[in-house]
Amino acid sequence: MTIRIGINPLTWTNDDLPSLGADTPLETCLSEGKQAGFSGFELGNKFPRQAEVLGPILEAHQLKLVSGWFSGQLLERSVEEEIEAIQDHLNLLKTLGATAMVYCEVGGCIHGAQDTPLSQRPVLSEDQWPEFGKKLSAVAKYCLEQGVQLAFHHHMGTVVQSEQDIDKLMEHTSDALGLLLDTGHLTYAGGDPIAVQKRHAKRINHVHCKDVRKSVLEDSINRNLSFLDSVLNGVFTVPGDGCIDYPTLFTGLKASDYKGWLVVEAEQDPAIANPLEYATLGANNLKKLCADANITLSA
Repeated sequence: MTIRIGINPLTWTNDDLPSLGADTPLETCLSEGKQAGFSGFELGNKFPRQAEVLGPILEAHQLKLVSGWFSGQLLERSVEEEIEAIQDHLNLLKTLGATAMVYCEVGGCIHGAQDTPLSQRPVLSEDQWPEFGKKLSAVAKYCLEQGVQLAFHHHMGTVVQSEQDIDKLMEHTSDALGLLLDTGHLTYAGGDPIAVQKRHAKRINHVHCKDVRKSVLEDSINRNLSFLDSVLNGVFTVPGDGCIDYPTLFTGLKASDYKGWLVVEAEQDPAIANPLEYATLGANNLKKLCADANITLSA
């Protein structure tokens, strides 16, 4: 697999807070994403979920389907129930050529609750990890056999948020489970994306590139804000526009021979952060970071 750059439609229209970009049509997302310089898109709430409908739409814009979020519920569901629930999503990704699925455990999550501070996020006890890891490995093995590898998304407001949570996740799961490295979420959680990339390089199969505005992050933590209020305040931005050391990170990705997508996923209020402007900035910065790290991008 080669390395390509993609984008999530959160730049234009937000899944967690649908009022952001509510009036922006899918056509605008796709046309501006292509204009900005991206090769593919992750799924969003305005994307058709039938392969025979979505495929021609993406093809008309000369775009690929990168991946798509699945809300895992293995803390409540059995392996068999999870595999049944994942079927439609898995088949859509597989049919349209995506080889990674963004998977996040949402049991007890609070990232979509605007009135709930992140300090109240759910935490797994020590005795919960082995069973959770066993079930997750089983689902990951099934999906991998279907040609799509789960890319587990550590995410603010969920049971896998911190650097320590990621280490626990990797410890208790098999290599069938891939790791989605999200630079912005990990930085927000107080972790080190560069250290995690080095430590778990062999497991990383998907990368979300979002940067962090340090002053906004410090204010969000100081005031114990919710995830959505932090987003509205502008905590995230596109790579190269914040405080994360992307040159060192990309040097590490090159050294580990990373293959897959580099995805701009930097949710902001589109009424404040013009989507085309920031998408273009993100694409240009990614291309330069790759060039400086001697990472060759696929056409």
